[in-house]
Amino acid sequence: MTYYSEHSKVWVSVDCIIFGFDENKLKVLIGRRQMDPGRGEWSLYGGFVAADESLDSAAERTLTELTGMNHVFMRQVGAFGNVDRDPGERVISVAYYALIDVKDYSEKLRREYGLEWVNINELPRLYSDHNEMVMKAWQLMKQKMRTEPIGFRLLPQLFTLTQLQRLYEAVGCEEIDKRNFRKRIKEMDFIEKTELIDKLSSKRGAYLYRFNNKAFREDSNFKL
Repeated sequence: MTYYSEHSKVWVSVDCIIFGFDENKLKVLIGRRQMDPGRGEWSLYGGFVAADESLDSAAERTLTELTGMNHVFMRQVGAFGNVDRDPGERVISVAYYALIDVKDYSEKLRREYGLEWVNINELPRLYSDHNEMVMKAWQLMKQKMRTEPIGFRLLPQLFTLTQLQRLYEAVGCEEIDKRNFRKRIKEMDFIEKTELIDKLSSKRGAYLYRFNNKAFREDSNFKL
Protein backbone atom coordinates (compact mmCIF):
# COMPACT_ATOMS: atom_id res chain seq x y z
CA MET A 1 0.00 0.00 0.00
CA THR A 2 1.23 3.48 -0.83
CA TYR A 3 0.75 6.14 1.80
CA TYR A 4 0.60 9.92 1.40
CA SER A 5 0.29 9.63 -2.38
CA GLU A 6 -2.04 12.63 -2.40
CA HIS A 7 0.74 14.88 -1.04
CA SER A 8 3.58 16.43 -3.01
CA LYS A 9 7.13 15.38 -2.18
CA VAL A 10 9.95 17.67 -1.11
CA TRP A 11 13.72 17.21 -0.88
CA VAL A 12 15.52 17.48 2.46
CA SER A 13 19.15 18.57 2.70
CA VAL A 14 21.68 19.60 5.35
CA ASP A 15 24.04 22.56 5.16
CA CYS A 16 27.08 22.95 7.40
CA ILE A 17 28.43 26.21 8.78
CA ILE A 18 31.99 25.43 9.88
CA PHE A 19 33.55 28.05 12.12
CA GLY A 20 37.27 28.45 12.70
CA PHE A 21 39.43 30.99 14.53
CA ASP A 22 42.62 32.23 12.90
CA GLU A 23 44.64 35.46 12.91
CA ASN A 24 42.35 36.73 15.70
CA LYS A 25 39.37 36.49 13.35
CA LEU A 26 36.27 34.32 13.37
CA LYS A 27 36.14 32.57 10.00
CA VAL A 28 33.72 30.46 7.98
CA LEU A 29 34.61 27.71 5.51
CA ILE A 30 32.99 28.29 2.12
CA GLY A 31 33.55 27.20 -1.47
CA ARG A 32 32.26 27.49 -5.01
CA ARG A 33 29.11 25.47 -5.66
CA GLN A 34 29.87 22.43 -7.84
CA MET A 35 26.35 21.71 -9.10
CA ASP A 36 23.39 23.35 -10.80
CA PRO A 37 21.53 25.46 -10.00
CA GLY A 38 23.97 28.10 -8.79
CA ARG A 39 27.13 26.44 -10.09
CA GLY A 40 30.16 28.64 -9.34
CA GLU A 41 28.46 30.73 -6.65
CA TRP A 42 29.97 30.97 -3.18
CA SER A 43 28.20 28.49 -0.94
CA LEU A 44 28.22 26.50 2.27
CA TYR A 45 28.92 22.80 1.97
CA GLY A 46 25.99 20.41 2.26
CA GLY A 47 24.15 17.49 0.77
CA PHE A 48 20.85 15.65 0.59
CA VAL A 49 19.64 13.40 3.39
CA ALA A 50 19.61 9.74 2.35
CA ALA A 51 16.53 7.60 2.86
CA ASP A 52 18.31 5.50 5.51
CA GLU A 53 19.86 8.23 7.66
CA SER A 54 18.73 10.77 10.24
CA LEU A 55 19.34 14.50 9.98
CA ASP A 56 22.19 14.34 12.50
CA SER A 57 23.75 11.39 10.68
CA ALA A 58 23.60 13.24 7.36
CA ALA A 59 25.26 16.28 8.92
CA GLU A 60 27.95 14.14 10.57
CA ARG A 61 28.64 12.36 7.28
CA THR A 62 28.88 15.67 5.45
CA LEU A 63 31.28 17.10 8.06
CA THR A 64 33.47 14.01 7.97
CA GLU A 65 33.63 14.09 4.17
CA LEU A 66 34.58 17.74 4.23
CA THR A 67 37.05 17.80 7.13
CA GLY A 68 38.27 14.22 7.49
CA MET A 69 37.51 14.63 11.21
CA ASN A 70 35.22 12.56 13.43
CA HIS A 71 33.28 13.61 16.53
CA VAL A 72 33.32 17.28 15.56
CA PHE A 73 31.33 19.57 17.86
CA MET A 74 28.07 20.19 16.01
CA ARG A 75 24.71 21.76 16.84
CA GLN A 76 21.56 22.21 14.79
CA VAL A 77 20.75 25.77 13.75
CA GLY A 78 17.26 25.22 12.38
CA ALA A 79 15.23 24.55 9.25
CA PHE A 80 15.10 26.84 6.22
CA GLY A 81 12.14 26.24 3.98
CA ASN A 82 11.09 29.26 1.95
CA VAL A 83 9.21 27.99 -1.08
CA ASP A 84 11.54 29.70 -3.55
CA ARG A 85 14.84 29.14 -1.70
CA ASP A 86 16.08 26.66 -4.31
CA PRO A 87 15.25 27.23 -8.00
CA GLY A 88 15.88 23.56 -8.80
CA GLU A 89 13.29 21.81 -6.65
CA ARG A 90 11.30 22.29 -3.47
CA VAL A 91 14.13 21.79 -0.96
CA ILE A 92 13.99 22.18 2.80
CA SER A 93 17.43 22.49 4.37
CA VAL A 94 18.37 21.90 7.99
CA ALA A 95 21.51 23.85 8.93
CA TYR A 96 24.15 22.81 11.45
CA TYR A 97 27.14 24.69 12.79
CA ALA A 98 30.43 23.09 13.76
CA LEU A 99 33.53 24.35 15.57
CA ILE A 100 37.03 23.18 14.68
CA ASP A 101 40.60 24.25 15.25
CA VAL A 102 41.81 25.58 11.89
CA LYS A 103 45.21 23.98 12.48
CA ASP A 104 43.59 20.53 12.69
CA TYR A 105 41.96 20.88 9.29
CA SER A 106 43.73 19.13 6.43
CA GLU A 107 45.14 21.62 3.93
CA LYS A 108 45.03 18.84 1.35
CA LEU A 109 41.27 18.44 1.82
CA ARG A 110 40.75 22.18 1.70
CA ARG A 111 42.47 22.38 -1.67
CA GLU A 112 40.71 19.24 -2.92
CA TYR A 113 37.29 20.76 -2.25
CA GLY A 114 38.36 24.25 -3.32
CA LEU A 115 37.38 25.81 -0.01
CA GLU A 116 38.45 29.04 1.64
CA TRP A 117 38.46 30.37 5.21
CA VAL A 118 36.75 33.77 5.04
CA ASN A 119 36.40 36.34 7.82
CA ILE A 120 32.78 36.31 8.94
CA ASN A 121 32.54 40.09 8.53
CA GLU A 122 33.79 39.83 4.94
CA LEU A 123 31.53 37.08 3.62
CA PRO A 124 30.52 37.44 -0.03
CA ARG A 125 26.97 36.91 -1.21
CA LEU A 126 26.33 33.20 -0.78
CA TYR A 127 23.99 30.91 -2.66
CA SER A 128 20.30 31.07 -1.74
CA ASP A 129 19.75 31.74 1.98
CA HIS A 130 23.20 30.62 3.14
CA ASN A 131 24.10 34.08 4.47
CA GLU A 132 21.02 33.91 6.66
CA MET A 133 22.11 30.49 7.91
CA VAL A 134 25.54 31.83 8.86
CA MET A 135 24.12 34.81 10.72
CA LYS A 136 21.68 32.66 12.69
CA ALA A 137 24.42 30.14 13.53
CA TRP A 138 26.72 32.96 14.68
CA GLN A 139 24.01 34.32 16.98
CA LEU A 140 23.34 30.89 18.49
CA MET A 141 27.07 30.34 19.02
CA LYS A 142 27.41 33.70 20.78
CA GLN A 143 24.60 32.81 23.15
CA LYS A 144 25.98 29.35 23.91
CA MET A 145 29.52 30.63 24.51
CA ARG A 146 28.23 32.75 27.38
CA THR A 147 27.11 29.71 29.34
CA GLU A 148 29.18 26.81 27.98
CA PRO A 149 32.91 26.65 27.15
CA ILE A 150 32.38 25.60 23.53
CA GLY A 151 34.84 28.26 22.34
CA PHE A 152 37.78 26.12 23.42
CA ARG A 153 37.03 23.88 20.45
CA LEU A 154 38.22 26.72 18.21
CA LEU A 155 41.58 26.95 20.00
CA PRO A 156 44.60 24.66 20.09
CA GLN A 157 44.97 22.43 23.14
CA LEU A 158 47.44 24.93 24.62
CA PHE A 159 46.63 28.63 24.32
CA THR A 160 47.50 31.97 25.86
CA LEU A 161 45.03 34.17 27.72
CA THR A 162 45.44 36.74 24.98
CA GLN A 163 44.32 34.17 22.39
CA LEU A 164 41.32 33.32 24.55
CA GLN A 165 40.37 36.98 24.93
CA ARG A 166 40.76 37.63 21.20
CA LEU A 167 38.47 34.68 20.49
CA TYR A 168 35.68 36.07 22.66
CA GLU A 169 36.16 39.52 21.13
CA ALA A 170 35.98 38.09 17.61
CA VAL A 171 32.81 36.14 18.33
CA GLY A 172 31.14 38.99 20.20
CA CYS A 173 32.41 41.78 17.91
CA GLU A 174 33.35 43.94 20.90
CA GLU A 175 36.44 44.72 22.95
CA ILE A 176 36.76 43.15 26.38
CA ASP A 177 38.49 44.81 29.32
CA LYS A 178 41.72 42.85 29.78
CA ARG A 179 41.90 43.21 33.56
CA ASN A 180 38.32 42.09 34.19
CA PHE A 181 38.61 39.24 31.70
CA ARG A 182 41.74 37.82 33.31
CA LYS A 183 40.29 38.22 36.78
CA ARG A 184 37.27 36.17 35.70
CA ILE A 185 39.45 33.52 34.06
CA LYS A 186 41.54 33.08 37.22
CA GLU A 187 38.36 32.24 39.09
CA MET A 188 37.76 29.25 36.80
CA ASP A 189 39.52 26.14 38.06
CA PHE A 190 38.98 24.36 34.76
CA ILE A 191 41.26 26.78 32.87
CA GLU A 192 44.65 25.52 33.98
CA LYS A 193 47.91 27.41 33.81
CA THR A 194 50.82 25.27 32.63
CA GLU A 195 54.54 25.80 33.05
CA LEU A 196 54.97 26.08 29.29
CA ILE A 197 55.81 29.42 27.70
CA ASP A 198 54.73 30.70 24.29
CA LYS A 199 57.61 32.69 22.82
CA LEU A 200 56.29 32.92 19.27
CA SER A 201 53.40 35.34 19.73
CA SER A 202 54.83 37.25 22.68
CA LYS A 203 58.26 38.90 22.90
CA ARG A 204 58.40 38.51 26.67
CA GLY A 205 56.80 35.09 26.54
CA ALA A 206 53.33 34.21 27.78
CA TYR A 207 52.20 31.26 29.85
CA LEU A 208 50.16 28.63 28.05
CA TYR A 209 46.85 27.42 29.46
CA ARG A 210 44.62 24.44 28.80
CA PHE A 211 40.97 23.54 29.30
CA ASN A 212 40.24 20.79 31.83
CA ASN A 213 36.92 19.20 30.89
CA LYS A 214 36.73 17.09 34.05
CA ALA A 215 37.15 20.13 36.28
CA PHE A 216 34.51 21.97 34.24
CA ARG A 217 31.96 19.23 34.83
CA GLU A 218 32.42 19.80 38.55
CA ASP A 219 31.94 23.58 38.21
CA SER A 220 28.38 24.75 37.50
CA ASN A 221 29.09 28.49 37.65
CA PHE A 222 30.56 29.09 34.20
CA LYS A 223 29.62 32.43 32.70
CA LEU A 224 31.55 34.85 30.49
